[in-house]
Amino acid sequence: MLGSYLRLALKVFLRRRFFTAVSLFGISFTLVVLMVAVAMLDHVLSPRAPETRQDRTLGVYFAFMHGKHWGWNSEPGFLLLDRYGRGLPGVERMSIFSTPQDVPAYLAGTRVNFDLKRTDGEFWKILDFTFLEGGPLTTDDVDQARFVAVLNATSRRRFFGEAPALGRTIEVDGQRFQVVGVVPDVPRLREVPFADIWVPLTTAKSGSYRRELMGGFMALLLARSSADFPAIKEEFRARMKGVEFTDSHYDSMVAVPETPPERLADLIEIGTERGLIGTDRQGRTHIGRFWAALTVLALLFMLLPTVNLVNLNVSRIMERASEIGVRKAFGATAATLVGQFIVENVALTLAGGAIGFALAAAVLRALTASGVIAYAQFQMNGRVFLWGLGLALVFGVLSGAYPAWRMSRLHPVAALSGGPR
Repeated sequence: MLGSYLRLALKVFLRRRFFTAVSLFGISFTLVVLMVAVAMLDHVLSPRAPETRQDRTLGVYFAFMHGKHWGWNSEPGFLLLDRYGRGLPGVERMSIFSTPQDVPAYLAGTRVNFDLKRTDGEFWKILDFTFLEGGPLTTDDVDQARFVAVLNATSRRRFFGEAPALGRTIEVDGQRFQVVGVVPDVPRLREVPFADIWVPLTTAKSGSYRRELMGGFMALLLARSSADFPAIKEEFRARMKGVEFTDSHYDSMVAVPETPPERLADLIEIGTERGLIGTDRQGRTHIGRFWAALTVLALLFMLLPTVNLVNLNVSRIMERASEIGVRKAFGATAATLVGQFIVENVALTLAGGAIGFALAAAVLRALTASGVIAYAQFQMNGRVFLWGLGLALVFGVLSGAYPAWRMSRLHPVAALSGGPR
């Protein structure tokens, strides 16, 4: 039965090639945009080196300090994380590290900027970096404030060409560091592990960061399991109520450990109480809103091409009114006709999806080659393929169900006379 439906669908598509071409264009264009968006989300959120333990990792990425007339939203400061984040129940390891800083170096007399991140030793135990040369910064390096550095592969090439970097010296931001390790490039969109150069946080030019509640730092928390997340979040939220403020303008602090999707939600402005979707001023996360918003946006984006495809399908099916009348006269049920037309439409959508997959792969390769996003490696993979396949099936069913249902309800006499006028 399915085989006969597909053979009939092929004949119908070839008979009205203009309608088929227009339908394929609309389907493929819509799916290209959606699959590129899915691939970018996958690039940001999926577990991949060095973030291989995301199922057990929380991060403190944002803090919100408020007073009666004042408000300050930014990354947390070292003091806040160090004083109130240590010893949380269920946490195996905790790392405090700086956000990337744009620092200069001079190579052959030319100024070149690098993203430099200052970390502790735990950073390299929570994240799973692969080393091309040497090894990570250690806790002892941090405790002793040694001027050592780990480079990414691109920075090694900029400093030393194709020569090994281990044991050699670089100068950045007016400081000299000895290279102890080289790792593959980390994409810019993976902000937690991302940097060009990593150095011990104790090599900072000033120790003032140790006295700051707000700004310039993040923390990673490696839990025993994801089952410990609620308790960790609740304890950290409770500790924020006991923060001692050094500025009389402020009297409350909100910060909460978050998963990577919750963090991404915090970066998307939707219009909650503080203008962001992820966390409100009471420290409650609303990740459900984030996924709901993405779903609604995807459906709205699919709405216009779906309506256009519905109209095309109605026109295409109307031309087959006589065929429908004959089949109904010989006993075909409404369910059988609906099934046939939906199968035909899904087949058309999957054909458009195949074109969309090929075009999306080309777009992703072009984005990667462009270097617009530093070190990004966008690609089609199993997860993106399954999402694309699901979107294509939903698209096919949505755009085919109404025309099929409408024509299946025609009276045989009306259908044989050419359908409704």
